[in-house]
This record gives sequence, C-alpha cells and structure tokens, in this order.
Amino acid sequence: MAFADLTKQLAQQAISSAIKDPPVAAPAPEEPPGRVILAQLALMQKALKEDEELIVLYHAAGERIRVLEVFLPSSEVAVLSGTDANRAPARAIVPAAALALLCKTIKVLPPAKPARVSLVVPKSK
Repeated sequence: MAFADLTKQLAQQAISSAIKDPPVAAPAPEEPPGRVILAQLALMQKALKEDEELIVLYHAAGERIRVLEVFLPSSEVAVLSGTDANRAPARAIVPAAALALLCKTIKVLPPAKPARVSLVVPKSK
C-alpha cells in the first residue's frame, strides 16, 4: 500500500510541476539588424506613390548624408553611400546594430522623376 501511495504522490508532483512550470520554448533566431533595416526600407519604398520619393538621412559627427544606396557587405555592417550638404559624394561605414536613419516621404513635382534608394545585398555563394 505504501508503494502505491508513493507512486501516486510522485505522479501528482510531476503533473503539478508540469502545470506550474510550462516548458520554455527556445527563442526564435533573431534576424540580423542589417537585414531588418533593409527590409523596412524596401517596405517604405514599396508603399510610395508614383510622385513620391523616400528621403533617407544619416547623421554622424555633425555631418548629414542623404543616403542613395545601402550596401550590406555582411549582416552586421552597413555601408551608406550618398551626398553631403554640399552635394559632394559621401560614404559611412556603420555597424548595422548602431544604425539610425531618418526617413521621410516627399512629393516630387513634374517633370522631375522620384529617386529610389538602392538596397544592395551581396549574392550568397
């Protein structure tokens, strides 16, 4: 009789702990920050109307770059190419996790054509 009670008590404890402590699911693998940023920029551009363009700005060290191209040589590094305030070519190499961009939509008056930000990812081997 004592063996049966012990078995019953162990079964109740197992059920009780299973109810109290649900199994912890493994966290979903996190998407690399560079790919998330590119995906968001692509979504913003896709939502543009024919007469709109997306202005993407990057600020660092007192300088501002209007970003015309985002290149991800790896999922952890972003290379931003564009122009500075004097319209001189400029480039910034930034850790993707630290990248902060200002994005806004503007209307473009005819006959000008809206510019698009080029999003480049190296081809996988």
